[in-house]
Amino acid sequence: MAKKLPLEGIRVLDASIIYAGPYAGMLLASMGAEVIKIEAIQRPDQMRGAGLGLGVPDNKPEGNFWNQSAVLNATNRNKKDLTLDLTNPKGIDLFKELVKVSDVVLQNFTPRVMKNFGLGYEVLSSLNPSLIMLSSCGYGATGPYSDYRAMGMSMEGAIGLLYLTGYQDGPPVRARVAFTDFQAARYNTLAILIALQNRRRTGRGQHIDMAQYECGTWWVGPAILDYTMNGRVQERTGNRHPFMAPHGCYRCQGSDNWVTIAAGNDEEWNSLCETMEQPTLADDPRFADSLSRLKHQDELDTIINEWTSQRDQNEVMNLLQSKGVAAGAVLNAKGVLSDPHLKARNMWERVTHLPEATNVGTRIFPRMPWVSKNIDFPPSAPAPTLGQHNREVLQGILGLTDDQIKELEEEAIIGTVPPNAAPPRVAPVELMKEQGLIEEFDPNYMEVLGLK
Repeated sequence: MAKKLPLEGIRVLDASIIYAGPYAGMLLASMGAEVIKIEAIQRPDQMRGAGLGLGVPDNKPEGNFWNQSAVLNATNRNKKDLTLDLTNPKGIDLFKELVKVSDVVLQNFTPRVMKNFGLGYEVLSSLNPSLIMLSSCGYGATGPYSDYRAMGMSMEGAIGLLYLTGYQDGPPVRARVAFTDFQAARYNTLAILIALQNRRRTGRGQHIDMAQYECGTWWVGPAILDYTMNGRVQERTGNRHPFMAPHGCYRCQGSDNWVTIAAGNDEEWNSLCETMEQPTLADDPRFADSLSRLKHQDELDTIINEWTSQRDQNEVMNLLQSKGVAAGAVLNAKGVLSDPHLKARNMWERVTHLPEATNVGTRIFPRMPWVSKNIDFPPSAPAPTLGQHNREVLQGILGLTDDQIKELEEEAIIGTVPPNAAPPRVAPVELMKEQGLIEEFDPNYMEVLGLK
């Protein structure tokens, strides 16, 4: 008999969009919760229209393109999908009926949205006093910015991260990913798990007000601490470190190949010198101790670059790691997917999508990012197609009849096809290379990944 997953028996209504909410819902679903993604066919999750930079198979949005987005399929595995128009009173009534038999509501709209639907926490908790509702938005439900819209880049600036990122003589540089979305997704999951445990002990539900702004400030803690303790405003430092040297990214053989090296103390510095077959550098007055190395980082980086540039990035990493020096090859997406260590730990799982997702087929996704001896997480089920579980949810949970389902479909309260949907704009590969959005295009990528 298969062991139960930790969250089996927990039902989550996931009314969230884009990333921070859906990713949290996916983690809960992977831990065994029944997660029902709720979206309207008139306004489905924006990721269903994902194009440039977010991935549709082979760069060709065809057929039911609203089911093909890479981000959508990555962040909604193991869920069910119910379409429900919450601008329609019948849709609102059905949502309320589901709330009565659910444990968690997850949503990440600005605070006014759910209230305008008449679905604020006060209303929902009156229907289900043990309900846990998590509201995750940019700036939280209170304060002067509460109704401000938020996206990854605006958040990176607001939390102070963007100011610290970039080279000392250059402007702020954004992270390639929406940093606060990734952090908020994990905090959303943690907060829900804590609330479930608290309800188990007390029997009480609660409303969780999660602000990405506040999630992000945790990750600029050293700069904030430096000002509160010393009155210093930190500047951009590129790849360098306040007290470790060498600490940087160094060129290796080949086109755009790099390795990162961080020597934290004199012992590691001596090991680096020996590995480079330049042991006398350890006695050079410019590099004799950590403070001296900090003062002469330009000379230090030149010497290290001369050594690394003649070698393969993995060779450098393995050589230095064997001597106790922290080093890592800088991998692109192709390199990460083929990394032998991740393969040995079975990090990647194959997920085969439904024919309704048109040409998505079988793709590779990361599994849960930990291994447990006592919990066997099953392979992921593919993300649902739009409205895939309308009947299962409305009939199986709420007991609606075939005639009622048909009436909801005729009134466009539920459905499986977005009205007037237009395929996403997808830039040609040549333009993407020209604009620096991609490094290369590998037409044989399916063979490389072992999917053909």
